[in-house]
Formats: sequence, C-alpha cells, structure tokens
Amino acid sequence: MVWNMLNREELNKFISETYGAAAEFPWHQYPDFAVYRHEGNKKWFAVVMNLPMSKFGLPDDKTVNVVNLKCDPLMTDSLQRESGIFPAYHMNKLHWISVLLDGTVDDEKLKWLLDISFELTE
Repeated sequence: MVWNMLNREELNKFISETYGAAAEFPWHQYPDFAVYRHEGNKKWFAVVMNLPMSKFGLPDDKTVNVVNLKCDPLMTDSLQRESGIFPAYHMNKLHWISVLLDGTVDDEKLKWLLDISFELTE
C-alpha cells in the first residue's frame, strides 16, 4: 500500500495498522496534538503536532504538521543535518527528533524513523 504521510489521517492509519496504536489527545488546550503509545508499557513513541515553522528556527510563521520520534542518541546529530529533521520540539533533544510532515522527508525514511522510535520505546 502507498501511504501519504503528509496527510495526518493517512499517518494515523499507518500507525494504527502497523503498530496497533490509536491516537490519544491528552491536552485540552492542544486538541490537535496526538500521542501514540505502546499498548503494554504505555510509553510514547510518536507525538504529532501542528506548530509554527518558527519553532524550528525557520523564517516562516506558517503552521506545519510535525511528528516527534524517539531516536538513538548516536543518530540524532547526523539526522538533524538532513532537511526536514530538527531537534525535538519540547522534548529531550538528545533522544528525540522532530520531523516535518510537509514532504521534505520522504515516506520511506519516515517509516524507518517510526520503526526506530517504536523499537526504542518497547
């Protein structure tokens, strides 16, 4: 199946079908922020948010969907050198990254990063 991760509904469907996790919306003040956790240990492996691009040091204040993913600390620095991947918004920047969901990062790389995050939080 071909996925379009730019579409939050498709991302949600992919995460649900691949990892068996349903979106949770724990923050009343941020009703569009979704958390995905493991069924057993309840650890988060993905957080999807819509944020101004300025939060990532970009000159535009346009809002963009992003996903925070857990990452091996040995990989975070090199990944953050790639277009569309940043230090995690509002999380530990050594262990988490933020990935823009605007087409900058292709779907195959995003799926690989989701797999890593899922495995690191098991």
